[in-house]
Amino acid sequence: MPKSRSFIHDDFLLTTKQARDLYHGYAKAEPIFDYHCHLSPQLIADNHQFADLAELWLGGDHYKWRAMRANGVSERFCTGDATPRQKFQAWAETVPHTLRNPLYHWTHLELKRYFGVDVLLNGATAEKVWKQANAKLPKLRVHDLLTLSKVAVVCTTDDPADSLDLHKKIAASKLKTRVYPAFRPDKALAVGNPAAFNAWLEKLAGAAAMPNGIKSFDDLLGALKKRHDDFHAAGGRLSDHGLETALSEPCTHAQAKMVFDAARSGRTPGAEETLRYGSYLMLEFGRWDAARGWTKQLHLGAIRNNSSRLLGQLGPDTGLDSIGDFPQARALSRYLDTLDATNQLPRTILYNVNPADNYVLGTMIGNFQDGSIAGKLQFGSSWWFLDQKEGMEWQMNTLSNLGLLSRFVGMLTDSRSFVSYPRHEYFRRTLCGLLGNDMARGEVPADYKLVGAMVRNICFGNARDYFGLALAPEFSK
Repeated sequence: MPKSRSFIHDDFLLTTKQARDLYHGYAKAEPIFDYHCHLSPQLIADNHQFADLAELWLGGDHYKWRAMRANGVSERFCTGDATPRQKFQAWAETVPHTLRNPLYHWTHLELKRYFGVDVLLNGATAEKVWKQANAKLPKLRVHDLLTLSKVAVVCTTDDPADSLDLHKKIAASKLKTRVYPAFRPDKALAVGNPAAFNAWLEKLAGAAAMPNGIKSFDDLLGALKKRHDDFHAAGGRLSDHGLETALSEPCTHAQAKMVFDAARSGRTPGAEETLRYGSYLMLEFGRWDAARGWTKQLHLGAIRNNSSRLLGQLGPDTGLDSIGDFPQARALSRYLDTLDATNQLPRTILYNVNPADNYVLGTMIGNFQDGSIAGKLQFGSSWWFLDQKEGMEWQMNTLSNLGLLSRFVGMLTDSRSFVSYPRHEYFRRTLCGLLGNDMARGEVPADYKLVGAMVRNICFGNARDYFGLALAPEFSK
């Protein structure tokens, strides 16, 4: 009998000849432009050496923690005090139960691409995988992983109060991957928790070199604008906001000042006050982005920290979030229109986590394209719970039906893991499967020059041209 293929093989997910031709001929070799992620600038600056596979693979990965909890695994083996080997064993025993979850694909893609592991991970194979992967870790420091993955650009997610010294250290290193900060001022909106807000203001004042602190609303605006300028000087050209819905309620400067003063004095503003204050700031941020030629990213629709018990025990970003069912269209339209009316709408990427909003966002971007650049407004790649084959197909089909898939800036990792880059491969195989199947059915021309160029651009070229970030020579045109 012929030897059976490995689970992860050259034509994984590619079910037609046309899909295989597109992937191997046009997608596979393209570099990666990771314009949104949560990688640690500290680990990049230090060229961190991971102690073992558990630190590299399980630390901070709330996707895996959610699956383990669902499989009946105690929190001790997710985020608790179990040994690294015990945590890995618990994950390995969970993996067979993730069939049809994207984690099963990602797990085996990552094992194959970085460690040459070609067996299915389970409780019985855990020891072999553990030893084989750990034996390769000394040659897989952070910079090695980025180089091996052909990552041209990484845009980290940074608070305005964060120091940019780590980015200066990275820029001075020999790393060919260019690493830039993205401006994420969500904490500036968080007046609903005055204690945390005021503590953050003290940190922001230090970062903005304001020795007298932030006493007034104008001080806050000045500090944030100073940090926006500092991010620009560090090469940053993107901002990012994680919101339930767009904020677009009318608010005067005087009204925003009153809300700030209340929170600064320790009083919790009301819900309507908080909404108006946030709307004022979001319009300011949009104008700053437009003036600097930046791209604004709006991540909309997640409902966060649902389990108060686990939040108190573990803190945020530990797998306690889900899809929200918030109305999006009217507030988003008003926000974009307010900026567009004064020609201050920046390049903007809209992401939804609720698939019910696909056609809302897919049609919304068409309202504000102004002919100044191709794809000025983008329907962002499938995000978070939609970051899997079906969700990617939904997003690309929506964009194809309502706009220009050919101008799509493509995939990102949205990850904290340095071995998450096979998600780009997963996306590219899905993209080529979608277009290759269309070719096989005669729904798009059997013209590889036409369709192949589109694939290459979606994989890398569109992002390279859209964001205006400096690249190392080998990744430039």
